[in-house]
Amino acid sequence: MTPLGYIALGVLAVNLLYYILFIYFGFDKSPKPQTQKVYPVSLLVCAKNEAENLEKHIPIWLEQDHPDFELVLIDDASTDETAAVIDRFSDLDPRITPVYVKANERFHNSKKYALTLGIKKAKHTRLIFTDADCIPASNAWLSELSRYFSSEKHLVLGYGKHQKRAGLLNALIRYETFITGLQYLAYAHAGKAYMGVGRNLGYTKILFEKHKGFASHIQLQSGDDDLFVNEATTSENTTYCINPQCYTLSEPKRSFGDWFRQKRRHISTANHYRSFFKASLGLYYLGNLAFWLVLVLLALTQWKLALLFFGLRSLLQWISYWGAANKLKAGALIVAAPVLELFLICTQLSIFITNLVSPKPTWK
Repeated sequence: MTPLGYIALGVLAVNLLYYILFIYFGFDKSPKPQTQKVYPVSLLVCAKNEAENLEKHIPIWLEQDHPDFELVLIDDASTDETAAVIDRFSDLDPRITPVYVKANERFHNSKKYALTLGIKKAKHTRLIFTDADCIPASNAWLSELSRYFSSEKHLVLGYGKHQKRAGLLNALIRYETFITGLQYLAYAHAGKAYMGVGRNLGYTKILFEKHKGFASHIQLQSGDDDLFVNEATTSENTTYCINPQCYTLSEPKRSFGDWFRQKRRHISTANHYRSFFKASLGLYYLGNLAFWLVLVLLALTQWKLALLFFGLRSLLQWISYWGAANKLKAGALIVAAPVLELFLICTQLSIFITNLVSPKPTWK
């Protein structure tokens, strides 16, 4: 075998390390609820210029089949009709707790500051978070998710999907969402949680106060979800819930530019993860990138070996994704995984380069 062939085998070995982790998550048993008890919870939604979404989604959140919850609606210094919408609904339903955040020069455009005020105002110890553009997959979301809390489990990772729409961009967004979920849930399953998503996340006030909230990264625009989890999680205090009743659903971006700007803001926090996770996630990306680079070089000189290399790696990829895709209801995407991965790698590389040379987008 040529030196390039041995390099291809080395790249495949790196990929296989992660595929084993994904198989373990996909085919092993998932965590069960900690209790049959339905805990009182506060559902927090931070909104900045989200009047239209609040108008549609507040009635849906209030339809949750939960005996004791409040809806904390945080208006983060909006300039549209967000405050008026919150006013009107809070007058109609006593379960709504409004929080109005005024513009603050010290914490300009800081979602973390607004969330901190909302958390302080929340009545209950157990907090569940979602975004203004998200809806629950069922009216059992809050009650089922709350059962994953216990005296030991103070942090519950949920899964947030994007609505299925036509087109390549939508497929790419849903694939990226699946891969992100697969990664953080597989690590959590192995006792090494490193992030969660603010679309569907739960933790206790006790944990928030123990880690002084977002104090260690308050200067960063993003990270109210993943950086807090990265700092606060342990194998003992964290669990996850992938019951389909507990998913949240988000409307995906309709233009590539909007999605690109959103991902720029999200990816900018990864550099602040613990060293182990920065190295591990970096190696995962480099392993995927190296596969495509080596594949091109092989195709130019040894096309039969390139075809074998591509086929073997695609087979291993499909096997490693299959169990997780069934759990996360993403099976249709897996057939096109190799192609979607190539698009995603190119997009991520563009984001990394763009973030190096231009200011990172802010919260709204």
